[in-house]
Amino acid sequence: MACPYRRNDGALDGDQLGEEAGMLYGEYLMLDKILGAQRLLSESDNAPVHDEHLFIITHQAYELWFKQIIFELDSVRNIFSEVLEETQTLEILKRLNRIVLILKVLVDQVMILETMTPLDFMDFRNYLRPASGFQSLQFRLLENKLGVRADLRVKYNNNYTKVFGGDEEALRKIELSESQPSLALLVERWLERTPGLEATGFNFWGKYEKSVNDLLEEQKQIALSEPVEAVKQYRLNDLEKRREVYESIFRSEIHEALLNRGERRFSHQALQGAILITFYRDEPRFSQPHQILNLLMDIDCLITKWRYNHVLMVQRMIGSSQLGTGGSSGYQYLRSTLSDRYKVFVDLFNLSTFLIPRSHIPHLTADMRSKLCLWRNGGTNDVQENGKTGLEIEENGFEEDIV
Repeated sequence: MACPYRRNDGALDGDQLGEEAGMLYGEYLMLDKILGAQRLLSESDNAPVHDEHLFIITHQAYELWFKQIIFELDSVRNIFSEVLEETQTLEILKRLNRIVLILKVLVDQVMILETMTPLDFMDFRNYLRPASGFQSLQFRLLENKLGVRADLRVKYNNNYTKVFGGDEEALRKIELSESQPSLALLVERWLERTPGLEATGFNFWGKYEKSVNDLLEEQKQIALSEPVEAVKQYRLNDLEKRREVYESIFRSEIHEALLNRGERRFSHQALQGAILITFYRDEPRFSQPHQILNLLMDIDCLITKWRYNHVLMVQRMIGSSQLGTGGSSGYQYLRSTLSDRYKVFVDLFNLSTFLIPRSHIPHLTADMRSKLCLWRNGGTNDVQENGKTGLEIEENGFEEDIV
């Protein structure tokens, strides 16, 4: 797209723009509205507080970036809502990476607010009541669209929507964001379609369970050969604990119990898909899905870092006991949001718990490796296998959707 405030007649820099040049920079960006949106409440006492301007600008910048994150997030959710083609994963990667970079900016932006001292903040804090960051509609929408579960939220005034009072439009948007499939749910459905999980095909899960049992048995024999009794018992006890950890994923009823308690979020099959992708990430078919999983963890990490930096800043500004301007417990409430209950993709962080040495990872069969090398082009594939085209292979159920 051509620059909206440049002439198209080859005019050089410095030439006077005429009325025929079209929209100017300030008009295109509507800078009159943006730059005129800083209203200092302290000016009402004819003694404007210098740092109130910084406070307003910083939070307005946050809201603009929240808007962009939601824009990118909605587009990624739209792509995930359909059966993905491999050509689409690159676009998902690009947009998720953009969200990650924006969140890094937001994490660092807290440091700018910290140039304001507690006394500086106290000079205008009373003007803020009852306004509070807790009332950021966009941040609540962002959480819901990512997949923060309502039942895992820290309870505040019974329901976080209470702070929006009679704002029917805000409540409508919140209700819509809670009812639509979140990114977490869409990723779960995507992982459930990971090729190789079928019991009648490669049967990764069966092979993986056997590899784990073989590994634990090998390590048990090594422990039993330990001559020092105390060391032997320590190793045997450690092995038993590790076996229990693996049992929690191999026994679906244990996984379901953890799911019901909120300690896990993905379905059993989705968790299997995530583990498979992690093991075979060097395969071309799983390289981009593995990068997607890493970016989802980055998003969770950075939001947690942002919350943590915010908590420290609040403690620094108002201490640990004062109430927030919106009536919350301030620092105490914010600190409670740092737990894993607010991590959307906590299962991805815990994948390393279930890793096994490369030497014990089940080898791909020739058939499975062949399927992972198939690349689509608009839903068809010119590669032939046993005289069949890629399209025929898909129709016969030999290729499942992962990307």
